[in-house]
Amino acid sequence: MRGFRAGATGLPAQIQVLRTGSSEARRSATIATPPRGAIIVGDCVAELDKLPEASVDLVFADPPYNLQLEGALSRPDQSVVDAVDDDWDKFADFAAYDAFTRAWLGAARRVMKRDATIVVIGSYHNIFRVGSILQDLGFWILNDIVWRKANPMPNFRGRRFTNAHETMIWAARSADAKAYTFNYEALKAGNEDCQARSDWFLPICTGAERLKGADGRKTHPTQKPEALLQRVLLAASNPGDLVLDPFFGSGTTGAVARRLRRDFIGLERDPFYAAAARARVEAVVPVDADAVAAIATRRSEPRVAFASVVEIGLIKPGERLVDSKGRHGALARADGALTLGPAVGSIHKIGALVQGLPACNGWTFWHVERAGALVCIDDFRASIRASMRAAAE
Repeated sequence: MRGFRAGATGLPAQIQVLRTGSSEARRSATIATPPRGAIIVGDCVAELDKLPEASVDLVFADPPYNLQLEGALSRPDQSVVDAVDDDWDKFADFAAYDAFTRAWLGAARRVMKRDATIVVIGSYHNIFRVGSILQDLGFWILNDIVWRKANPMPNFRGRRFTNAHETMIWAARSADAKAYTFNYEALKAGNEDCQARSDWFLPICTGAERLKGADGRKTHPTQKPEALLQRVLLAASNPGDLVLDPFFGSGTTGAVARRLRRDFIGLERDPFYAAAARARVEAVVPVDADAVAAIATRRSEPRVAFASVVEIGLIKPGERLVDSKGRHGALARADGALTLGPAVGSIHKIGALVQGLPACNGWTFWHVERAGALVCIDDFRASIRASMRAAAE
């Protein structure tokens, strides 16, 4: 790894450390409760094995990419690119890299809760191998997300396309994980009411955000932009969730987690990086709780059957339901079904039938007349849910 000279990092003197030894007491046995807000120095697999099973809500992993650099990379003016040439990114062969990947992914899967998810970022050098091993271990891939870089490094040799993106694989712990966190409505609202897409256009980490030492050199060669981690955490976690980063590096995950009021555990084998990350995270001020509060979604609301609306008298048996333009009509039955001539079915089935469609959301399709105006029957469901919430308080 790159050498270190005391006083050349730009870090406060009290947290400057050498790359030998550890600034943390090493633990020797599995702990009962996961440490929150902890930056643990040590080998990621060994430290993962000490964490309690099924204790983590989200994993973000930025593992070594195994870049396989064959020598120094020079710009056209013959200046040398500050590329990733650290020992932690060097493996003897693909078999060694695969064994490493299988070990840390297996250890991470053990500490994930049943409905936890994992996001692994990589490049063409490693991401396909990572994806295959994820599937081999039983993870269930939900999406691959392309981070398209607004300001990528050009291909100086002119022998390949500019490598302008990285790939993130988002996966559930298993195919049985159905209640994983995905803040669809919040992401859509922040995207001008359009579904959030799997291609993200964001700049790489530059400027004041980039950690540098007093000599102007980058503290960490692969520091990720906070905007990238913010989008990951807003999409796949909630305030108070525990986010694990087994390759903590310069601490971007911890900084963003703290700002967004998530808890985190960072594992980092290099005490130099851990010290830089600790100083960075401690300087972060969390945003106001209201700015990141989870929003109620239709999926999170208690289920209310149309029969309940009829049973409590908000809609009477025999009352006529119509669409918003009064073109179609059906009668409400005492059992909560609708009748249309000889056809009997749910509000959804009859709504689809009158439109000649394969499916219909009957709650938003059907209306009833109240005080000379049409009222959507979903308003009655909302009223029942409000009463249920009030009763629970």
